[in-house]
Amino acid sequence: MAIAQTILTQALADEIALVDVNADKLRGELLDLQHAAAFLPRTQISASVDYSCTFGSDLVIVTAGARQITGESRLNLLQRNLALFSKMIPPLAAGSPDTILLIVSNPVDVLTYVAWKLSGFPSNRVIGSGTNLDSSRFRFLIADHLDLNAQDVQVSYFQNLFITLPISILV
Repeated sequence: MAIAQTILTQALADEIALVDVNADKLRGELLDLQHAAAFLPRTQISASVDYSCTFGSDLVIVTAGARQITGESRLNLLQRNLALFSKMIPPLAAGSPDTILLIVSNPVDVLTYVAWKLSGFPSNRVIGSGTNLDSSRFRFLIADHLDLNAQDVQVSYFQNLFITLPISILV
């Protein structure tokens, strides 16, 4: 919903279509967005439990995924999300063959790869959100701890930085 709200407030789309398996939840989210849209640039907002409402999309943002159950391993969560993607991605790709897929679901790197394989799209049309959300959370925590605005905090990650020190064992 945060993504949909941002798209609306930034006037980034003429149409937004939401899809969810939970019709009651979907109806409430649709009404929230439609009511907020009264104060925003005109955007057509629709919602359905059927993927056909997305057909012909320029961009499909996939946020769907199973929630991790307390005590559940990441591997089990991944298996549940793989099953979900196997049902979801093929009809999305078939209905919008020229779309760009943006994957936000976790674990994002693995599911982006899966979406790429399932869609049959070229790799440059299946994009993962990477660590954007993690970076945002990290910025918030630092800002909160230092009593700053999160926009004033910049974060850089050093991936695969390993320092090897020689170790001597004396017996």
